[in-house]
Amino acid sequence: MPEYTIRLDREACDGVFACLVRDDRFTERADGLAGIEGESADGDESTDGTVTVTFDDDRRADAEQAAAACPVDAISVTGEGEP
Repeated sequence: MPEYTIRLDREACDGVFACLVRDDRFTERADGLAGIEGESADGDESTDGTVTVTFDDDRRADAEQAAAACPVDAISVTGEGEP
């Protein structure tokens, strides 16, 4: 199964949580923003406020639905070798 990466821009996230009902790997964090299953407890957040987590499973469609549902486009999903 090909790997894919979910990227969450916390600076763009506004806590609507439309992603949570599309993909249960998204969570509501204590700060009122979305989180992703698999990010480390101390945060994988980069200096630009984004979190990226790579998966190797058959749930890419769920992640893409979550990204499409995000009203502020804070989520993107890319596969191996994709820009």
